Amino acid sequence: MPFSAQHLPQAPTREAVDQLRGAAVLEFGTPWCGHCQRAQPLIAQALQGRADVEHIKVEDGPGQGLGRSFHVKLWPTLVFLRNGAEVARLVRPQSAQEIQDTLAALTAGNQG
Repeated sequence: MPFSAQHLPQAPTREAVDQLRGAAVLEFGTPWCGHCQRAQPLIAQALQGRADVEHIKVEDGPGQGLGRSFHVKLWPTLVFLRNGAEVARLVRPQSAQEIQDTLAALTAGNQG
C-alpha cells in the first residue's frame, strides 16, 4: 500500500493493529503539526515503491486510545510493525534515508 497523504477518518482499534499481517508503518501525528508537515515529503519518499509495506496514518491527540496504547509522546512518531508487533520506532525522522533503512530492516525479517 503506498504512502497515505490523509489521516484515516477513524483510527483502527489496537486489536485490529495487533492482528495485522506482514510489514506496516503506523504514523501518528496531526495535520496541523509543523513537525508532521515537514516529515511528509521524507515519509512519502521512503515509502515510494514499497507496496510490501502498509502505511496507516492516524491522527493522534487527547483521548485517542491507539496513540496512548503505543505510548506516543511526540509527533510524528512512526511505529514499524511486523505481524502486528512493534519492531522499531522513529520519532521526528530527519531524513528519508533513516526511514528507508528502518523499512529495509523491517522487511528483511519477512523473508525466509
